[in-house]
Amino acid sequence: MSIPDLEKVYTYSDYLDFSDDVRWELLDGVPYMLDAPIWEHQFISSALNAQIYPQLEGTPCHVVAAPFDLRLPHKNVKDEDTTTVVQPDILVICDKSGLKGTGYFGVPDFIIEILSDSTARYDKTKKLDKYEKSGVKEYWIVDPVGMDVSVFILNNGIYGKPDYYFKNDKIKLTALENVEIDLELVFNSIK
Repeated sequence: MSIPDLEKVYTYSDYLDFSDDVRWELLDGVPYMLDAPIWEHQFISSALNAQIYPQLEGTPCHVVAAPFDLRLPHKNVKDEDTTTVVQPDILVICDKSGLKGTGYFGVPDFIIEILSDSTARYDKTKKLDKYEKSGVKEYWIVDPVGMDVSVFILNNGIYGKPDYYFKNDKIKLTALENVEIDLELVFNSIK
């Protein structure tokens, strides 16, 4: 498939026919092309995964890194007809019943997006709004340049103002028991 028609509302079924040469996401049926991540992004992702994975041992939860198709459901819409398909940099799922095909159909407990020049605005607005409305319990936005993390916790269906953490802080997750991230280890990965 070439560049999608921006006038059409796309579904996950359509998305599966998109070119494998380019990574895409769909938000409410609108396609967004993803640029390849920079090395700092990948190092931070690896450092976060390295801390999260062992802390989930013995739980029903699993940490997954992009590329991984997260299909956020709409009321009474089948997986193939969903119009939102995103590829969070990191997500944790604790209910494996939604695993199928290229990813997950459902709402994960925890999502991390790592900012880049091409995605910063998108991650801070459109994705933030979509994750909030979908019911993602905890959403982190990691800034490699500022070496900080904005943490959004879902409370009565809304995120409200984020808590901010910096390169020497440790963060205890709210959505996952007994999981703590040492940001010094994360940000030292790009020094």
